Amino acid sequence: MPHTLALTLLTGKPYTGQRPLRLTPAAHLVAAGGSVLSGVALSGTAVTLAGWWLTLLVPGWAMTLHGARNLRMMIYHQCAHRNMCGRHRLDAALGKVIAALLMVQHFARYTVEHVADHHAVHHMTLRDPTVQAFLVGLRLRPGMTRRHMWRTVISRLASPVFHARFLWARMRSYAASGSWRERFAVGGAYLIVATAAIWSDRWLLLLVAWVLPMTLFFQISNTLRLCVKHTFPTRDVTERRSRAYFASLTNAVFLGEPAPGSQLRGARRLRAWARWWLRMFTVHFPSRYLVLTGDTVCHDFHHRHPMSRDWANYIFARQADIGSGHRGWPAYRAVWGLIPAINVVFDSLAAADPAEYDPTELTDIRGRELFAAFDD
Repeated sequence: MPHTLALTLLTGKPYTGQRPLRLTPAAHLVAAGGSVLSGVALSGTAVTLAGWWLTLLVPGWAMTLHGARNLRMMIYHQCAHRNMCGRHRLDAALGKVIAALLMVQHFARYTVEHVADHHAVHHMTLRDPTVQAFLVGLRLRPGMTRRHMWRTVISRLASPVFHARFLWARMRSYAASGSWRERFAVGGAYLIVATAAIWSDRWLLLLVAWVLPMTLFFQISNTLRLCVKHTFPTRDVTERRSRAYFASLTNAVFLGEPAPGSQLRGARRLRAWARWWLRMFTVHFPSRYLVLTGDTVCHDFHHRHPMSRDWANYIFARQADIGSGHRGWPAYRAVWGLIPAINVVFDSLAAADPAEYDPTELTDIRGRELFAAFDD
């Protein structure tokens, strides 16, 4: 039924016995690209017609951001694992195009760092770009209270300086590893677009429909996604090469909450259902559509099976692994809700070993690597 499928895609978790939805990598690519194009077109229409049409900017921005985040978090990511098209040259070419379009870390550099430092024995150590982004980019520390961490992150997200540094680092992270031909081609393309927009007096449309969602909104989503990716190991962990250890560092994050109980009657039932629908639309749907896009809700499945050819069906692939007994791995874990999931990560950092996560040991890290790590 359509409504149950929509609920499954929203929450990230299928109901018991639900028939799997068969999606392909190409379907995700088309959907992401179509979302970007539709969002830009909608935002452009709003700017052009002005007046009440400006209300269309909100869904336009949302569609653009959603598509861009899926391009980055699913397509680009799977290309780095050589698991998008299944052919190395095609995956590399697609990854390079996405990196240039979104102005994120150059694909070649990202591939090396992601596989070697994020998926290997260095996972959630000082060599992991995710850890570096927490300690240096967000300036979060072991021993901080959860409240202090939230205040710190919110202050970063509200800081123009933070976003300016973030954007500059994104551009440098792309240019630093690209060949001169790539830099010339991409720089020339951006210059042509900017010149055409100014010459045709469409510069405001370009800024509102593309630059704004690709900078401020993209980076806010980026940062919130970082805060939910992985938990920090506890101080008493001694065995750090086992599957149990690596599984303990990643939770699924499902979006939603239990529906009101059937025992409710009358006005109490109406209030409960009204509150449930309100939270699903205003809290959980934006969290899913704008932050935890694509397969990020089931990121734990990816870290267990990074080369799974069934990644495009991530919701049902994870459930199938649970059904088969998750061979050789401990039971899966999940947190419901974006904010509760961030709280779990913050609490794990608060309890982590300060000696192990000492930012002063990261003396050789540079800005472009740091901010590129936000979306690893």
